[in-house]
Amino acid sequence: MLELRKGDDILSTVGGITSITEAQAILKDKLDAENFSKISKITNTEALIKIANAINMCAPDHVFINTGTPEDQQWIRDYSLSQEEEAPLTKAGHTIHFDLPQDQARLVNQTYYIINEGEEMSSLAKSLLRPEALTYIKEYMPNVMQGKTMIVGFYSRGPVGAAAALPAIEISSSGYVLHSAEILYRNCFAAFDAEAARTGLFFTNVHAEGDNTSADVPNARILMDRSWGTTFSTFCTYAGNTLLLKKGNHRFSVDYATYYKLEEQLSEHMFITGMTGPGDRITFFAGAAPSGCGKTTTAMVGSHFIGDDLAQIWLAEDGTMRAINPEKGIFGIVEDVNQEGDPNLMDCLRGDGTEVIWSNVLVNDGVPYWAGNGEETPQSGVNFQGEWFPGKTDAEGNPAPISHKNSRCTLLASAIKNHATDLAEDPAGVPVKVVTYSGRDADTMPPVWVAKNSNEGVVIGASIVSRATATEVGATGVRRQPWANAPFIPGALADYMKAQFAFYNSAKFSDNNAPIMAGLNYFLTHENRGSNEAGILGEKKDVRVWLGWLELFAHGDVEAIDTPIGYLPKYGDLKILFAGIDKEYPRELYDMQFALYIDNILGRIQLQKDAYSKEPGIPQTLFDVYNQQEKDLLSLKEQFGAIALPQMLAA
Repeated sequence: MLELRKGDDILSTVGGITSITEAQAILKDKLDAENFSKISKITNTEALIKIANAINMCAPDHVFINTGTPEDQQWIRDYSLSQEEEAPLTKAGHTIHFDLPQDQARLVNQTYYIINEGEEMSSLAKSLLRPEALTYIKEYMPNVMQGKTMIVGFYSRGPVGAAAALPAIEISSSGYVLHSAEILYRNCFAAFDAEAARTGLFFTNVHAEGDNTSADVPNARILMDRSWGTTFSTFCTYAGNTLLLKKGNHRFSVDYATYYKLEEQLSEHMFITGMTGPGDRITFFAGAAPSGCGKTTTAMVGSHFIGDDLAQIWLAEDGTMRAINPEKGIFGIVEDVNQEGDPNLMDCLRGDGTEVIWSNVLVNDGVPYWAGNGEETPQSGVNFQGEWFPGKTDAEGNPAPISHKNSRCTLLASAIKNHATDLAEDPAGVPVKVVTYSGRDADTMPPVWVAKNSNEGVVIGASIVSRATATEVGATGVRRQPWANAPFIPGALADYMKAQFAFYNSAKFSDNNAPIMAGLNYFLTHENRGSNEAGILGEKKDVRVWLGWLELFAHGDVEAIDTPIGYLPKYGDLKILFAGIDKEYPRELYDMQFALYIDNILGRIQLQKDAYSKEPGIPQTLFDVYNQQEKDLLSLKEQFGAIALPQMLAA
């Protein structure tokens, strides 16, 4: 069990401020008249003490309070440009930001949870005991903002007033970080006191980039104090390491849902999108996928796009599963974003009228270019490695790409044509009818399958595997990615799993309102399915078919094939859906995609059983599901051999 406010509050210990009287004195001394007038509108005592401690610890020359007004937002943009954290591009409202070559993604080996002695942690998490973290912060954070301006912003992780929305404070000496925050999160300066009172807590994030040199990056740390809901980030600028409103506070939200909102809430690494079905009905999906596994592409396919990365979920009084996007913007990977696969996003990136922060792409004459954009590559430019030209190699002699694989675009979600802005900003959330889990799987699972019940659905999420992607510095190889949320689960995996079983089996779901739960896999290859061709068995636009079939199945409009791993679609229904996207769908392709390669599936189950058997306290339900599937698969193998075609199972 996680105990909040346990142990010394490190921010208070280093900052030295313990009372509101001391805090007010610091604020009055360090803020000019205009900014002191702004902060005087905040009355939450704890928030004022935390801000005063950050000032006392970091010792900035100036403090700017961001109230979210157009004037304050423009000040932040101008400040980022003046500090050369961003540079203007040719298109109005577009800027470029370059991270250091060593700071292009999440620094997984330098990211730690601050914990108390005896706390149970996820086996996939790195942690520091509180005294060790205090030692680091005492060494590196005092006076770290000398010569700089500290910017303080107040945000809501979700529409203000939503049941699962939580407020947070972002404190940074980086204009780029606060510029990003204004695009990605809802400024709630005016509502902060009320929201902090409603929820009973808020998160605090303190970031200082230091001198922003390559020599500093080895000393960079991203430290997350679970008990006090406070993050500390140093000597880095990549938004995934510095804008801790995002994945840092997501981790705290996972803790809060797991330990304090059991059966009521979930905090998930999921997209939210709505698909239009027969009779113009809208069916909402929430789906988890590790980075690089098609999550943004899947979200964008929806007719009513809500979000592409995170979801705050709760069980509403009407017995429906509701979801909000804690963000209002997109921090999206741009590699392979092109007109054919992502037309709505491309309209924003290449059209006019949208504010975009680009990071780590190639810039030629003020225009950004990136790998996989479907356009002609210029013959020169500047990217994250400096001057670029065709044939350039890096220090190891490898070809230098035109853009980093984790290069990003940051923009308002509402700028995208299919974004359902009114629904996304509704504190009531959207009712989710389908939950999906995806990985990067070349040889085992079919493109889509549906769990027979909620327990099997939870197990699909627990069984995700994926290859490490460019979003994580230092990560390699094929990895288990439970619920695509594993990097962001602080506590014991057993506790998180229990919370999943409790939520999806809740008796509070009203009739027919519990979501169906499904697996998706876009990465089966010809080579692994007996084909003489090469590459993936499909293309981006096929996602519309897989989601379209799930939409129909969720409403009972199509039947399915019953198999040991769940329900599979019938060929005739998919053929009709493929015709709707003007694509032929031969029976041979269906057979390759949906045949059960039984030995591969059995091997996958054994891999998961071996891994989870090493985790203390894992619910027996997980092993019961795996054992039943093994038994049924072995029976199927005895009947049909090692490869069972869909028509065999449907007979």
